[in-house]
Parts: sequence; structure tokens; C-alpha cells
Amino acid sequence: MNFIPLDSVGLPGLAAFAIGILAGLTALLLARARGRSAPASPDSGRRNASILWIVVQGLGIGSAGLGRIRIALDPLSAKALIEAGVVLALMLAAAWLFDSASRAMGRNWALVARTRDDGQLIETGPFALIRNPIYVSLAFVMIAMAIAYGHTASLVVGIPLFALGTWMRVRHEEVVLRAAFGPAFDAYAARVKRFVPGVL
Repeated sequence: MNFIPLDSVGLPGLAAFAIGILAGLTALLLARARGRSAPASPDSGRRNASILWIVVQGLGIGSAGLGRIRIALDPLSAKALIEAGVVLALMLAAAWLFDSASRAMGRNWALVARTRDDGQLIETGPFALIRNPIYVSLAFVMIAMAIAYGHTASLVVGIPLFALGTWMRVRHEEVVLRAAFGPAFDAYAARVKRFVPGVL
């Protein structure tokens, strides 16, 4: 029994989401490979408490995928094809943002907030426009999943959960970065917004 209303979806949207997942997994594997090939360096700052907020983010994203999928659209209908186009655009943007950000971060990329003793403040690539491009990419994935699966109503729960987890992770990470880079981070934060260029 579904308590959240379902939208009718088409196979093209599901295929577009699957293509996006493959692109995202490829970007993730490449980022992990780059991290493994970096010279070893101890962490000078780490915030394991952010694991809790990773879980909250995951619950927000996961809520967009839970439940039945009602495949009822003609695959060649305008609605099914537009849905697929939107989903593919969001997923490819998410994969591109993640890949660009992880490349810019290089050996500094990690799941949990930390800095390396030989780390540097990254201000290039997507970080020149927003401070948290990887979280923006995750938001794109959540929205694309909700559209592809016909669960857009679940975003009423998913977006606030994801926003809470993201905000708490950002707070932890900014403590780490401010401790490591001091005035340089403050100047960067004053110049570059967290999520939307020039706005938020």
C-alpha cells in the first residue's frame, strides 16, 4: 500500500536514470582511484560526527526511491520523452559536477570531513562558483530519482531531510576548513556562495 501518490512514468525516464547512475558510479570509482594513488599524509583535521549527517542525507535521497513504480506512459509519448530528458539532464549534470569537483580536490577528496597536513584550499573548477558542488550534485540525483520513479510527492519529505543533513555536514566541514586555512577560507567564503552562485 502506497501512502504517497504516484505519478505515471515511462520506460525512457527509467533508462535515463540508469544511464545517469552508471555515469555517477564511474565518476565515483575514478575519484576513489585518484585518492588511493595519492601519497600518504596524516589528517590534520577530521570530523567523524558528519557520518550521522551522511545518514540523514541518505534518508532524504532514499525517500525519493522508496515505493512502487507505476509504468503507465507510452514510451514514445511527449510526456515520457520530456521526463526522460529532464532526468538525463539532471543525472549527467550531477555526474559532471561530482567528477569536476573530485578532480579539483584530487587527493583532498574524502567521504568524511577532513584536511590533510599537505592539503590546500581548493578554489578552482566548480569551487570557483559554489563551495559545495558535490552536495548540489546529490540534490540533482534525488530530484531525478523522484521524477524517474514517479515519486515527486515524496520530495516533501526528502528535501527537508536532505537539506538538514547537508546543512549539518557543511557546518562540520567549515569548522575543519576554517581551522586549517583561517583567513584564506574566510575570504573564499565571503566571495563564493555555498550552493547557488551569487544567491545561497
